[in-house]
Amino acid sequence: MNLQKVEFIKSAAQPNAFVTDALPQIAFSGKSNVGKSSVLNCVLQRKNFARVGQKPGKTVHINYFKVDDKAYFVDLPGYGYAQVAESEKERWGKLMEAYFAGADRITLGVMIVDARHAPTKLDVVMAELFQNTGCPFVVVANKLDKLKKSEIEPNMARIRADLRLSPGTVLIPFSAEKGTGRAELVSAIFHAVEK
Repeated sequence: MNLQKVEFIKSAAQPNAFVTDALPQIAFSGKSNVGKSSVLNCVLQRKNFARVGQKPGKTVHINYFKVDDKAYFVDLPGYGYAQVAESEKERWGKLMEAYFAGADRITLGVMIVDARHAPTKLDVVMAELFQNTGCPFVVVANKLDKLKKSEIEPNMARIRADLRLSPGTVLIPFSAEKGTGRAELVSAIFHAVEK
């Protein structure tokens, strides 16, 4: 799969706009300020394909990118930070529920957390959403470059424990800045798409 060959397909604001063809869907989720766009850009080796917002919480729809006509990268709305009206947060919630309700929709979940901090309550909810679909998912602990070497192992252990990850769930220490962990994430994506 050629990660350089990527095109934006559509933004879905309502469930009836979801893409429903047979191509695999790799769903990227994460808190609003966790660097989800930076992780996507790192994977695609593009500077600003997925918009990096000054204000967290810019992704308010479900955005579909087609990669090499072989799979979709699905950029889910960020959660937990954006300063928006309650009605908008509710709309996001319903949109996410509807997306996750199609359990066979997701080929691989990529959940992005902040390597520096313990997962939030919303991170725990998101991990449960992925686990409940039964789809394989990986957890990407971004912003690794902001940690001291001695902090990495205990922080990874805390993330694994707080999210109640099964021993088989891959946790990737990642830095979108430095490209650390990119090879592991790309490998997981390729493996899921080729299944």
